Amino acid sequence: MKRFRRHGQESQRERIKQELYGFNKTVEHGFPHQPSALGFSPSLQLLAIGTRSGAIKLYGGPGVEFMGLHDENAAVTQVHFLPHQVELVTLLDDNSLHMWTLRAHHGVSELLEIGRFTLTGPPGAPPSVTRVTAVLAHSSGDLLLLGTEGGHVFIVKVPGFRELEERNISLEKVTNSVPEEYGGRRSLEHVESLQENPVNPRQVLIGYGRGLMVVWDLDSQSAVKHIPATQQLESVWWTEDGGHVLSSHSDGSYCRWKVAGDDPQSEQEKSEVPYGHFPCKAISKIIQLPTEQGPPFLFLSGGMPRASYGDRHCISVIHSKTHVALDFTSRIIDFFVIRDGPDHTGEPSALVVLVEEELVVIDLQTEGWPVIQTPYLVPLHCSAITCSHHVSAIPLKLWERVLSAGALQNTHYSKKPWPMTGGQNLAPDPPQRDLLLTGHEDGTVRFWDASGVCLYPMYKLSTAGVFLTDSDPNDNLNQGTEGEWPPFRKVGCFDPYSDDPRLGIQKIHLCKYSGYLTVAGTAGQILVLELNDEAAEQTVEATVADLLQGQEGFRWKGHTRLEVREEPVTFPPGFQPFALVQCQPPAVVTALTLHSEWKLVTFGTSHGFGLYDYQQKNNVLVRCTLNPSDQLAMEGPLSRVKSIKKSLRQSFRRIRRSRVSLRKHHVNNAAKLQQANARLEAELAEMELAPVQRKIEPRSPDDSFTGLVRTLYFADTFLSDSSHNTPSLWAGTNGGSVFAYQLRLPPVERRGEDPVTAHPAKEIQLMHRAPVVGILVLDGHGSPLPEPLEVAHDLARSPDMQGSHSLLVISEEQFKVFTLPKVSAKMKLKLTAIDGSRVRRVGVAWFGSTRTDDYGESGLTVLTNQGDLHVVSLPGVKLQVQYPCIRREDVSGIASCVFTKHGQGFYLISPSEFERFSLSARCVVEPRSLVEVSSQTPSSTLPRAPPDGASVERRNSTRDGAAVLQEIQKSLEVDQTTFLENGTSALAGGKVLSS
Repeated sequence: MKRFRRHGQESQRERIKQELYGFNKTVEHGFPHQPSALGFSPSLQLLAIGTRSGAIKLYGGPGVEFMGLHDENAAVTQVHFLPHQVELVTLLDDNSLHMWTLRAHHGVSELLEIGRFTLTGPPGAPPSVTRVTAVLAHSSGDLLLLGTEGGHVFIVKVPGFRELEERNISLEKVTNSVPEEYGGRRSLEHVESLQENPVNPRQVLIGYGRGLMVVWDLDSQSAVKHIPATQQLESVWWTEDGGHVLSSHSDGSYCRWKVAGDDPQSEQEKSEVPYGHFPCKAISKIIQLPTEQGPPFLFLSGGMPRASYGDRHCISVIHSKTHVALDFTSRIIDFFVIRDGPDHTGEPSALVVLVEEELVVIDLQTEGWPVIQTPYLVPLHCSAITCSHHVSAIPLKLWERVLSAGALQNTHYSKKPWPMTGGQNLAPDPPQRDLLLTGHEDGTVRFWDASGVCLYPMYKLSTAGVFLTDSDPNDNLNQGTEGEWPPFRKVGCFDPYSDDPRLGIQKIHLCKYSGYLTVAGTAGQILVLELNDEAAEQTVEATVADLLQGQEGFRWKGHTRLEVREEPVTFPPGFQPFALVQCQPPAVVTALTLHSEWKLVTFGTSHGFGLYDYQQKNNVLVRCTLNPSDQLAMEGPLSRVKSIKKSLRQSFRRIRRSRVSLRKHHVNNAAKLQQANARLEAELAEMELAPVQRKIEPRSPDDSFTGLVRTLYFADTFLSDSSHNTPSLWAGTNGGSVFAYQLRLPPVERRGEDPVTAHPAKEIQLMHRAPVVGILVLDGHGSPLPEPLEVAHDLARSPDMQGSHSLLVISEEQFKVFTLPKVSAKMKLKLTAIDGSRVRRVGVAWFGSTRTDDYGESGLTVLTNQGDLHVVSLPGVKLQVQYPCIRREDVSGIASCVFTKHGQGFYLISPSEFERFSLSARCVVEPRSLVEVSSQTPSSTLPRAPPDGASVERRNSTRDGAAVLQEIQKSLEVDQTTFLENGTSALAGGKVLSS
């Protein structure tokens, strides 16, 4: 009967677990790492970015996001949308072509790969014959033209990827049509560009690397015009009226050629080197677009004078008398222009530029061509991310004040809305307002709206103004001056260079109820800031905290501390510093906690910890935790001195101790074997079999950095006796030590005059000296104590002070619960002894049930050095679920992880991207989008060819691209139904058929 009851309890618990927990990687925030290709669909209003790792990402309106990943570990080199369809084609650097589609499933669209294709040449042909260098998605929507390294053009039917061999344009056909005077029919090299005639889809322009361009008629399969350029070709653009072709070249020049009329040879009307007379770099891409009134827009990528500005990454925009060289801080990948109008053929409205480290959008219709702020794809790594801090459920008042301060920083941005509007965002509104704060190497803290799918920038705080650094705030070498040539204008926010590495932010703590913020940096600086809606001029005075406490024999070998400005500093509206603590030695701050109700902040380094009263601006406590034998702690993170010999000695000592303990273990084994077997048989009938545990060798007190403070914690609990609760401070170190201090706070009316005092109360030394990574006090009901001011704002119930409190100490190896105030061991959960993993990150979360809003459980969210996520129950400290999340080799990803209060988390998958995940079955933030193809069919928007001899007219021309395909395939029977490689479904005319 007992067995059946236990089975029923286990089944019920499993059902509860399914209602509480569930692991999902939901969305990637930030900018794609190493982008390599850019595409845009005017009809869908979708942007596509391919990366060097084989990822393909689609973006529309804010919240509309899709991601796919190629099976091949190859870079995406080109992305092309099929006109007026929900399909797109990607080309990888392994020469494979892939077809993707946005397919509706349960009311939302999914990005799916539906086919792949690789060109195959004749037997024995060199690879260059089929190595694709240029792709043209024909306006009919059914053809792909593929130009190759060998100079051939292959015509492929899509979506089935069927090669139309009889219609291919071989190099021999083109060579035979080239006039004799063109260099004696010299090698044409690879196909550099393919362009369709905007008013006659039967004609395509083939541009060869050597410079020759040929207008090819798809009907007659012959060349109808030759453009005899002699410079190395980089890019080609066919003007919208069909009358001219622009070509850009490797010598920094561009040419204008007349192609209208019956003359088989085009004439050069204009040749210009925008930034001559000295040698210039290649113009890699050229676009010209008309305007309704006035001259056209001309866009040029590159072309800078080689000697003077060859290292600049520029796009030149020329319109009428305005000429600007947009200067980016990283390499340009590609760009395109968005146009007004329902058919997207109106005035140019925005220039979209993808560079290696960010996406920049320029408003072309506002004077000065300002930048439009991006609602997604924001470069999180404008300066390298050094730490993160998440705050859930932000009160509306604080949220609005932060937004208001951020708006004052964004006055230089355009007021125009985001120009890409594709798809529908079907995700529900976020249930609460969440903030993600990131600390950066340049001393800035950035505030992000992390409530939904888009990680939106809200506000930026800079701490550099408090200190004296080598940089001049007015020193900007990239900013153009009046009359300068080229007319540079710096754009983009990516700036990876830090003026002083000591400014780097290492720890952040924000109190969402009081508006107090504390940040700590690389050189031992701790700033306390308060949110102010008005600008203020004030002096920030530093209080020194001597963590060595006069110990002899230690000499700091690391960096010096930052010098504080003595004169008053004007701080803009937002968070303004009013107190500063400077640790001595100026080592990296490793732990930081703020208690805004008590007006205290505590901080720790590798030398000790301190407690600071920011109301009275004085130190309450300074405690040195440094081990006398620990010299490495005196070298600092920026020191080049590394004690390799000491590390090797410690490793060999551990090996010797392990061998000695093993010998002793074998000697005693034989004598105790029979007794152990008998005891085991007796116990098996009454208890569950415990997992096999490995022996954990205690760490030596001589190990390096044992005094490093890993965690700090405030609690109002029972320290001296079980009837009087008092404020307390807890500190955990790398050497397995826990220090507890009893705090005495003066009454509220005397808080500004009487001092706060701290008295040593408890000290715990863990047996194995494993680093302490977390400390938590549980109330009489076994619940974690609420945050400061949380009860005062009626957002949490008061902690139970009648029952006994418990202390949970989380080390890298185990979770151990002690009773309070006696501090006797109560229960524990071993981790390292079971599976060899170690705790790297830990947080407290509330997991709500998916079945009912009235039930939920508190738990610990844990990330190990193996990259696994665990949920540990409270107060019973039992393992609930375990999920693999991060590769164990991704040390930086594991180190960057931050948990939320509702079972979600973030970690860096690259320097510029956060992966968001959820351990909660109820609290999940993920994209839910629907993209539908426009009801306008290609046949109503593609141009008809003008009659022979007729003049070319751009305005009011109608399009009929379907006729092109019918004529080309007159003699061919092409099966439009193509089964996929996996044989599970097929695509016919853009619709999915069951197989």
